[in-house]
Amino acid sequence: MPTAEDLIAAADAHSAPTYHPLPVVVATAEGAWLTDVAGRRYLDLLAGYSALNFGHRNRRLVEAAERQLARVTLTSRAFHHDRFAAFCTELAELCGMEMVLPMNTGTEAVESAVKTARKWGYRVKGVPAEMAKVVVAGGNFHGRTTTVISFSTDPEARADFGPYTPGFEIVPYGDLTAMRRALTENTVAVLLEPIQGESG
Repeated sequence: MPTAEDLIAAADAHSAPTYHPLPVVVATAEGAWLTDVAGRRYLDLLAGYSALNFGHRNRRLVEAAERQLARVTLTSRAFHHDRFAAFCTELAELCGMEMVLPMNTGTEAVESAVKTARKWGYRVKGVPAEMAKVVVAGGNFHGRTTTVISFSTDPEARADFGPYTPGFEIVPYGDLTAMRRALTENTVAVLLEPIQGESG
């Protein structure tokens, strides 16, 4: 059986460096506990950057996933499927909204929010074409797409990927005075993280 060092070396040799993971190679997990390839246990306090905050291998979620996988694995949005309407209805009710737009990732959600805000700005608010502005708080991490890194202040996420998407003004996180000063008649949205996970 390969050691943690062997597996880390192979991953480093064949995957592009985007993160700097801890030198722990997880083999199994249950609830909040991880077990590495050597059998050492760790308490998982990262929760998949909050994406897995229900714990690993939650019995009810695993059973629901297995039931769905036994029926159909995946359908594209080119088709309707029998679970989608109920999902959207319940999610809209939970959020107190008329409609929802499910996404695969947080970055997709942010990109869609920026597009929606800009379109609203042009069609409803009357912002002149190509002049929509989104004010963002610095120290953010919303993903790694070209638009999202255009308003990143993290040199590692941003450096060497320009030219950047225009239309964003970055203000210091937590500086309400700077935020107010940045607002203009062309502002269509303010984008910030209440808790900055990557920066905090």
